[in-house]
Amino acid sequence: MHQAQAFVVIRGKSNLLFRRIYSRPADKSTGLCFDQTIVLTAPKAGKDYPQHLRRIKFCDAEHGRHLVFLTNNFTLPAATVCALYKARWQVELFFKWIKQHLRI
Repeated sequence: MHQAQAFVVIRGKSNLLFRRIYSRPADKSTGLCFDQTIVLTAPKAGKDYPQHLRRIKFCDAEHGRHLVFLTNNFTLPAATVCALYKARWQVELFFKWIKQHLRI
């Protein structure tokens, strides 16, 4: 994906092995906890994807959750990356509803 110049936004797992390279300032008033540049340190993951990733933690006060997102896009603001994942999740919920309620 990196070579195709496409970007991805995914949720980070709690057991992700990484090393922090750099931390950017995060606007905590918007719910952002941190915005970091990381490199994967697990043997297989580091070999499969050696480029740097961006790790963003968002504190959802409405639901009382902490969400960690990983992306390879370093140009978008962190709040936009969180909004992109939220929009993606709404599409996933819509497809789930279609599968459950429509006979297609």
